[in-house]
Amino acid sequence: MGLLTFSINVTLDGCVDHQEGIADDETHAFFTRLMDEAGAMLWGRVTYEMMEIYWPSVARGEVEARPMMRDWAFKLEGKPKYVVSSTRTDFPWTNSHHVAGDLRSGVQKLKDANPAGVLLGSGKLATELDRLDLIDEYKFLVHPRIAGHGPTLYQSGLSDTRRLELISAKPLGNGAVALHYRRTRG
Repeated sequence: MGLLTFSINVTLDGCVDHQEGIADDETHAFFTRLMDEAGAMLWGRVTYEMMEIYWPSVARGEVEARPMMRDWAFKLEGKPKYVVSSTRTDFPWTNSHHVAGDLRSGVQKLKDANPAGVLLGSGKLATELDRLDLIDEYKFLVHPRIAGHGPTLYQSGLSDTRRLELISAKPLGNGAVALHYRRTRG
């Protein structure tokens, strides 16, 4: 069984708005490594739709992009992408699949089928999956910014505190810090 790892850009005040992070080569290299290590990607519908608007056109060379961004886009094309949605069932982007039905069993099956793990990149979906006790690891890229607005990490709350073990903390040259935590159980 693979691990479910939640990874997202977050500011010092908890903002997870994708426009608030530092989008440089170092940041893209960080997320490309995470994607390379995982067997599949998992998103909610909103994140999927945000990604499908831009990244396929970068991979096809239709949009001007730095080499690191093009590398991310090309690798993302080949990576299996799973989408949780109750309002959409058609996901035409290459290697995209719908996770339908019971969320707990659908995501558990996805973890079981991907020994290399599943990389989760949607804030709202992470809250729901954490409520179901399905997230095993957290890899946050904390940016040296205070956004002063939302959306924020776990904005709708959790029923209890999650205890985490620090696996690593690595500062990046751009001032962001890559944090890797593992969930402690029991």
